[in-house]
Amino acid sequence: MRKRIFSIIQYIIFLGAGVFLVWWQLKSMTAAEKTEFYASFSNTNYWLMIPVVFMSLLSHLSRSMRWKLMMEPLNYRPSLRNVFAVTMVGYLANSAIPRLGEVLKCSLLARYEKLKIDKLFGIILVERTFDFFCYLVFIGITVLLQINLIGAYVSAKVNAMAASEGLPLWAKLLMIIIFVISVIYTIRFLAKKFPHNKIFYKVNGFIRGVSDGFKTIKNLQKRGQFLAHTFFIWAMYLLQIYIGFSAMEGTAGLGIKAAFAVLALATLAMIATPGGIGSFPIFVMETLLIYSISSPVGKAFGWRIWGANTAIVIVAGVAALLLLPYFNKEQKQPKHHPGHPTGAFN
Repeated sequence: MRKRIFSIIQYIIFLGAGVFLVWWQLKSMTAAEKTEFYASFSNTNYWLMIPVVFMSLLSHLSRSMRWKLMMEPLNYRPSLRNVFAVTMVGYLANSAIPRLGEVLKCSLLARYEKLKIDKLFGIILVERTFDFFCYLVFIGITVLLQINLIGAYVSAKVNAMAASEGLPLWAKLLMIIIFVISVIYTIRFLAKKFPHNKIFYKVNGFIRGVSDGFKTIKNLQKRGQFLAHTFFIWAMYLLQIYIGFSAMEGTAGLGIKAAFAVLALATLAMIATPGGIGSFPIFVMETLLIYSISSPVGKAFGWRIWGANTAIVIVAGVAALLLLPYFNKEQKQPKHHPGHPTGAFN
C-alpha cells in the first residue's frame, strides 16, 4: 500500500513538472511573443505536421540507438527503451536549464541499469564533441550550396556569436581546455599525495571513468552504424523543416536549400537560450528574409516549428518520467562485464 502511494505521488510530481515547464515556457515570453506564437498556429496545415512529429521522434530514437552503440566497447548493454526514455528526459531538462539534461540522463540510466555514471558521462562528452564537428560540416555544406546567397550572412552570424562578450571563440575554448586539464592534473597529484583521502580518491576515480568513456570512440566496432545514425539524425532535422515549409502558405514555395540555411542558423538559437525560447523564431525570421519571406511570416514559421518540437519534448519527456519506474519495477542485474565493479567508482 505504501509503495503504491509513493508511486502515485511520484507520478503527480512528474506530471506537475511537465505542466510547470509549459507554464514556464509561456511565462518567459513577452506579450508580443505570445501573440505571435498563438497566431502562428492559425494558418497551418496540421496534416503535414504529422510527419514532422514522427521525424522528430525518429531522430530522438536514432540518437538513443547511437548512444547505445557507443556503450558497447565498455560491454554495457542497456535496454533501448530505457536509453530512449532517459534521452527524452534529458531533452526535457535541457529545455529549462542548458546541459542539465546530459547529467540527468546519465544519472537515470546509471540508476536503472546499474552502470557507472562517470563512464556514461565520458561517452556523452565524446558524443557532444562529435556533434559539434558535424554541425561545422553542415554549416560548410550549407554555405557551399548557396555561397553567393548566404555565405556572407552565415559568416557574419557565426563571427558575431564567437566575438560576443569580448573574447573570440577560440580564446574561450582554449581557456576552458587549459582550465579542465589543470583541474585534472591537480586532482591526480593530490590523489597520489594523499592516497587515503576519500574525496580525492573518489574524484580521481570519476575522472578515470570519464576517460574510459572517451576511449569508446576509438574502440567502437560498429562504426558504419554509428555514421548511419549520425546521417539519419541530421536528415530528420533537415526534413522536418523542409516539410514544415509546405504546412504554411507563406513558406510553401521554399526548397531544400532554404531548409539547410534555416537548420544551420536556427541551431545557433538553441545554444543562445534554453530550448531556443525567444531566439529560435528570430533566427528563423532573419534567415528567411534572405529568401524574400516577410518578417511576420518568417517569425510565425519559427514559432510553429519551435512550438511543435517543444511540445514533443515536453509530452515525451513527461511520459518517459512516468514510465521509467514502471519499466524498471524489477531491478536488473548489472549489464557490464563481470570484471567491472558496480559501484560508482573503481
